[in-house]
Amino acid sequence: MTEKIAAKGSRAVAIWLMIGVFMIIVQVLLGGITRLTGSGLSITEWKPILGAVPPMNESDWLTAFEKYKQIGQFKQLNFDFTLSDFKFIYFWEWFHREWARFIGLVFFIPFVWFIVTKKIKKEMINPMIILFLLGALQGLIGWIMVKSGLNEEDLYVSHFRLSIHFIAALGLLCYTLWFALKLIVDPSKGVVAHSLQKFTTGLLVLLVVQLVFGAFMAGLKAANFATTWPLINGEFIPSSLSNDTLSSFTHDPLAVHFIHRNLAYVITVLVIIWFLRAKKIQGGKLFEQLKALPVFMILLQVLLGIFTVLYANNASALLWLGVAHQFTGMLFLLLMVTLIFLIRRK
Repeated sequence: MTEKIAAKGSRAVAIWLMIGVFMIIVQVLLGGITRLTGSGLSITEWKPILGAVPPMNESDWLTAFEKYKQIGQFKQLNFDFTLSDFKFIYFWEWFHREWARFIGLVFFIPFVWFIVTKKIKKEMINPMIILFLLGALQGLIGWIMVKSGLNEEDLYVSHFRLSIHFIAALGLLCYTLWFALKLIVDPSKGVVAHSLQKFTTGLLVLLVVQLVFGAFMAGLKAANFATTWPLINGEFIPSSLSNDTLSSFTHDPLAVHFIHRNLAYVITVLVIIWFLRAKKIQGGKLFEQLKALPVFMILLQVLLGIFTVLYANNASALLWLGVAHQFTGMLFLLLMVTLIFLIRRK
């Protein structure tokens, strides 16, 4: 009976964590919308509690707008903005921050309840502490990123800071998923395959590199520099790259575009090879259900990437295609993390 109660408690904690996974996914997508709409610098103050309430009257809106007018993004880029335009970008940054506050409540209140009802086991405490620290760190990174752009020189925040914020969010997302999987997935549902586990780990590392370059693409608006496919402005290797230094591959939009596009092809080939190897291995039920999904996910992701590039100069299409591309990328990452969890060395 005690074991059944403990299992039920673990299941409740796992469901809570999976709700957290969903909410973090939404938060990352809101971050993508915030970036694509140029909304990230619209709120020039960081008020973790008082900032939950947006401007409530015309006077408050004018005060907030006046503060935005002091930074370079307004002076050099959005100088023709009306108050209505400002309210639009303000909404997305506010909603992004508000959802982060909501995530904090959804994590904290049930956590207290689980402690009171003794559903938190001793071995869960350290992972819980790490989870909360990662969440707090992500909020701090977000504000440091925004604050760095609140000056008269920068039109947007640095693409390096953007990528750190993005990868930190994905780290939090994957850790939360892994924690939940440990509570609800029976080891018998996986498979023992040493070589496949190494292959999957290497593929995941390459995927993380690709996601970093995806953040660079967004930060540098690199898709707009080559809205053609399959060639990049008529060339496979842009001639402008020939004399570039190594550092330009993280700073030059066209170089970043070239790397991101071709890494996608490399990962696609590797995923197909992974599947051909995985289908020869018989494992647990969950592994058998998931092992064909990476091929479908990577092909969908490449297709969305192609359309995102082709419609990069259409602001409305870019917004929705870019968010869909980001969403599929996150699902693919979570799928690969789940597969690594299921594939054991011994």
